Amino acid sequence: MYRITDTVKHLLIINVLVYFGTLLLGPQRYALAVYFPTSEFFRPYQIVTHMFMHGNLTHLFFNMFGLFMFGPPLESIWGPKRFLGYYLITGFGALGLHLLATYIEIQMDPGMASTINVPMLGASGAIFGLLAGFGMIFPNATIMLLFPPIPIKAKYFVLIYAAIEFFLGVSNPNGGVAHFAHVGGALFGVLLVLYWRYKR
Repeated sequence: MYRITDTVKHLLIINVLVYFGTLLLGPQRYALAVYFPTSEFFRPYQIVTHMFMHGNLTHLFFNMFGLFMFGPPLESIWGPKRFLGYYLITGFGALGLHLLATYIEIQMDPGMASTINVPMLGASGAIFGLLAGFGMIFPNATIMLLFPPIPIKAKYFVLIYAAIEFFLGVSNPNGGVAHFAHVGGALFGVLLVLYWRYKR
């Protein structure tokens, strides 16, 4: 029987509570999202809070579904402390690559300067980190896709998904989705797993 682990359970509860709690704030809820550091709306606490809030129920559902699916196997292998550290580090790594990509876009096209006031929010970066970690720890595990409904090995799924996100980030940088945050989460996840393997 599938067992949800403790840290995953707590993260699920926190994300759901934060989502419904921020709905009570109205437009002020986006004060918890993260803005580019030079934006007048940027606050240091956003570096953490943005990972626990979501734009709508669909956004929340798919991120929490990813956490529910890929989190417990990794927490069972790593233990709660290492798992939580991994989750947070990949989330911060996702933010770092997103901010770097935004900076480069603005330098290449000053007309993009207004993007500093576009908030980024959600656990997607950390979820992509979990996906990358799952693909490295359980490379031959079979994942059943929803669209199309076909089975695929985890290692191939991670590579294909990351490549798609990178392509979308390059081809459509102003599409309203932080694709480089997704790539950043996966990248930092891979690097962290490789670092742990090297230390061991």
